[in-house]
Amino acid sequence: MSNFKRIIECVPNFSEGRDLSIIKQITNEVESVGGVRLLDVDPGEATNRTVVTFVGEPEAVVEAAFRSVKKAGELIDMRNHHGAHPRMGATDVLPLIPVAGVTLEECAEMARKLAKRIADELEIPCYCYEAAAYTKERSNLAVCREGEYEAIAEKLSTEGKQPDFGTRPFDERAARTGCTAVGARDFLIAVNYNLNTTSTRRANAIAFDVREKGRPVREGNPITGKLKKDENGKTIMQPGTLKSTKAIGWFIDEYKIAQVSMNITNINVTPLHKAFDEVCRCANNRGVRVTGTEIVGLIPKRVLVEAGRYFLEKQNRSTGIPEEDLLMIAIKSLGLEDLKEFNPREKVIEYLLEDANKKPLLADLTVKDFALETSRESPAPGGGTISAYMGALGAALGTMVANLSSHKAGWDDRCHEFAIWADKGQALISELMHLVDEDTEAFNRIMAAFGMPKKTDEDKAARSEAIQAATLYATQIPLQTMKASFGAFEICKAMAEEGNPNSVSDAGVGALAARAAVIGAGLNVKINAASLKDKEKAEALVAEAEQIVAKANAEEKIIMSIVEKVISNL
Repeated sequence: MSNFKRIIECVPNFSEGRDLSIIKQITNEVESVGGVRLLDVDPGEATNRTVVTFVGEPEAVVEAAFRSVKKAGELIDMRNHHGAHPRMGATDVLPLIPVAGVTLEECAEMARKLAKRIADELEIPCYCYEAAAYTKERSNLAVCREGEYEAIAEKLSTEGKQPDFGTRPFDERAARTGCTAVGARDFLIAVNYNLNTTSTRRANAIAFDVREKGRPVREGNPITGKLKKDENGKTIMQPGTLKSTKAIGWFIDEYKIAQVSMNITNINVTPLHKAFDEVCRCANNRGVRVTGTEIVGLIPKRVLVEAGRYFLEKQNRSTGIPEEDLLMIAIKSLGLEDLKEFNPREKVIEYLLEDANKKPLLADLTVKDFALETSRESPAPGGGTISAYMGALGAALGTMVANLSSHKAGWDDRCHEFAIWADKGQALISELMHLVDEDTEAFNRIMAAFGMPKKTDEDKAARSEAIQAATLYATQIPLQTMKASFGAFEICKAMAEEGNPNSVSDAGVGALAARAAVIGAGLNVKINAASLKDKEKAEALVAEAEQIVAKANAEEKIIMSIVEKVISNL
């Protein structure tokens, strides 16, 4: 029942970049899976290769990936393929990439299972690479692809070179499809840093300062001197300051400026904001200034959220502010609008998915419209929805006091202390605003179940089962609201005791709102539990609800006592 979606990206490379009808049939398979958003299709005629990008929840993305591999195997004959890019199969590579709510390790496990399924059901031999690799050597894609398509016959029959799944004789099927490398890797960000210079040489020097590979070490003159070699004759490199980055300098005729163009290959090692600050530092050392940032392609939301938090912390400001505000800070701090408008709704993967599947939400209504909608003759939104909203308001008031306290003159040394409370508050607000709509959705599920056919005994049994499942869900949701709303007490109590005394009444009102939310949601637990046939389960849910109500009443009394005491001393 979490409101945080799990999202992964898949970027398969297909060995066809010239026949657009074939490419379209493959991407149609991707789009046939519900919950998947096709983001980009990039065919290359010279490479005879198409890079496809799509995102969604893991199960849907994996299914879309499987279908696309199947279709590519049917349409692309590797015996007739020629192109400039290295390749070994109709679907050459297929990486899974974590975007939100999913770890790289989880993507690696999904990749291995997908590789096995492709081998078992489609008879396409599969290698597992990068994070999904079973051996260190195969983490390098080049090792898996060694010899390309032309070496497959030999590799299938050679111990140590055989694929991880689908080893078999090189028959007509294998000759047609080739092999596929299925892997998992971190999200890659392509970013350009705008410079107040037209000098490509200066831009290149900055790029060499920061990129992981660094620059060649030379004898004497660092630019024109003879390259230094090691005992094996390999050029000695002076590493740059940023791990997991590749970078060069170039001139952009469109903007008449030089840029440092960078690929960040692991945003967990080098986040965008850290790379930005380091490029700024190195540019400054060379008398150059970074004027802004240009993000190429799409990014996960967390990249901007983390950047916003980072720059606020540098300002000794609270990070416990709404997500939209964090993004605004990131956009301004990184200079993302230096060259053109930056719209997060068009550049952030999660927002693109959200907007593509957008449905009207109560949480998006104005305060006035929310009240009017509640007042209408429809039974939903009702008491459970209002309880969730009351809980969100209670948490919001406690969070407000935390943010006011963090910004109070003379309290700069306590900023971090209050920011922690504000962060907790924002998490509660997010959860409870999700529950605002989830409570109404729970009611709608019950109505849908009652609307099911009941002509036959089978119909009646299915209808009864659906009603009970929906009723249980409608009981669990307000219980979740109770638990989340109770979390607001901790914040309100801390702010009443330690926060800005001039805002103590707000902490008190927050506690009152939280108590109303707990009690109101508790009533919904009781009334819905009464319709459950599983009386043991119903009694357990009601008992849990009553315990939370008792604790809420006690917490509210304690907090109000603190509030009254602080007010009396003002």
